[in-house]
Amino acid sequence: MTAKLRIGTRGSPLARVQTALVCRALQEAHPELASPGALKVVAIRTTGDRVVDRPLAELGGKGLFCKEIEAALLAGRIDLAVHSMKDLPTWLPKGLVIGAVLAREDPRDVLIARAPTTIADLPEAAVIGTASVRRRAQLLARRPDLRVVNFRGNVETRLRKLAAGEVDATLLALAGLTRLGIAPAGAVILGPEVMLPAVGQGAIGVECRTDDEGARALLAAIDDPASSACLRAERALLAALDGSCHTPIAGYAEFAGGRLTLRALIARPDGSESLCAARSGAIADGEALGCDAGRELKARAGPGFFD
Repeated sequence: MTAKLRIGTRGSPLARVQTALVCRALQEAHPELASPGALKVVAIRTTGDRVVDRPLAELGGKGLFCKEIEAALLAGRIDLAVHSMKDLPTWLPKGLVIGAVLAREDPRDVLIARAPTTIADLPEAAVIGTASVRRRAQLLARRPDLRVVNFRGNVETRLRKLAAGEVDATLLALAGLTRLGIAPAGAVILGPEVMLPAVGQGAIGVECRTDDEGARALLAAIDDPASSACLRAERALLAALDGSCHTPIAGYAEFAGGRLTLRALIARPDGSESLCAARSGAIADGEALGCDAGRELKARAGPGFFD
């Protein structure tokens, strides 16, 4: 590829940091890309970035953070697209593929209040800000008295709203805080047994055109095999459940001791009922494990579970 490699991304501070990590990985793997002008970052404002006063579910779901970027990729205006993997819809547009997943950051959630606290110790009827139906359902399952309100914006915006007293607490991904170098004083990390992460949380994916062999070759060198396998298992779970943006689904796969372990959860939106499943097996069987766990949960839930 002799032309400048154009890399599309959202324009938020976190998206730019994540894109810088991808650029650094590409330059380390391919020294010719370290020359001035070899890489060009193209910031693209998405619908999800423009409209921040309405819940994502009302706007059409998390795909709103990537559809404009994917349109630019399909049109040839950019060569690569950097995404937070948890923002990607279950199915990619025809002609696009995830060419690489960087080594995953810590996927856990963080509860942030003005003073450190646990979910159990939040005040009665505390107001919690989140736009995530997954977080809402898991919070209400433990504390049905909580008042959960829609809370959107980038990391810095949400922390400012919290400091201003708009809510008593909020939840953010630890990975984003770590990458931004932010450590709020009132942050408490929630283990997966308390708050199971979103599918893809903590992972950065790089998308390219399926027929772009040059881009795919570049990306193959920066792909982290274990992270990729875990993400394939989680996304297979999502596909088997056929969930929508209104559906509380959590899934987290990890590779340790030579085996891939997947935990999955679905819940009613009000948190009144949750169903869990787990699978463990060889790393090569990740997609099959995710598909099997999703089918089990779908069968156990029956029709109308998410209504």
